[in-house]
Amino acid sequence: MAHQLGSATDFRQTADQGEVRHSDRDQTPAPAAQRTDQTPTETANPSPRSPSPGGGWAHTRESGHAPEAERDDPPAPGRALAHSWCALSALHSRLEAHIERALEAAAELSVREYSVLDVLSEQHDGEGGHLRMNQLADVVVLSQSATTRLVSRLEERGLLVRYLCPTDRRGIYTDVSDDGRKLLERARPVHDAALREALQEAAKRPELAPLVTAVRTLGPTSKPV
Repeated sequence: MAHQLGSATDFRQTADQGEVRHSDRDQTPAPAAQRTDQTPTETANPSPRSPSPGGGWAHTRESGHAPEAERDDPPAPGRALAHSWCALSALHSRLEAHIERALEAAAELSVREYSVLDVLSEQHDGEGGHLRMNQLADVVVLSQSATTRLVSRLEERGLLVRYLCPTDRRGIYTDVSDDGRKLLERARPVHDAALREALQEAAKRPELAPLVTAVRTLGPTSKPV
């Protein structure tokens, strides 16, 4: 009987120990490879400086930050054209400002006024030798109304005269007066000297030097200015 009780006691102890061991197995955490509640960080967030297999920096297109080498790339063709136009505009402004200061000081003429006198002084009595107002406006690159006002100012100063076309009574021509020719003769050397000075100064700037070379070689005679 005692042996039977002992056996029953041993059975219960053995069963209890089995439950404990089973409970311990339930509390054992799952291996790291089987845990799905953690997000890998090394593959999802690579180093921002990690090169791509092709040798570039693939992350820069997503982050918007390009390496220094990429920022130094030449501008796109469209932007290169815009840069060239800006350089041409800058050269024109520099030349015009320098020439106008010289003409104002020597002859009290603006660049536009000088241009009108210079163009009209080249007229002749042959066929097509005289310019109508709209033709003059095209040559000096002004609107017709602005050209008419400019001609009126020069006429008031006695530098221009208007007359009717002998073959077309509806046509009115403008010519340089004697006083206008005298003033023009005095202003031309000043204009040409100021132009050379402005070109020489602009040639010192790398972005303007090619344009200066082009200006110096343009013209009917192709002689450098």
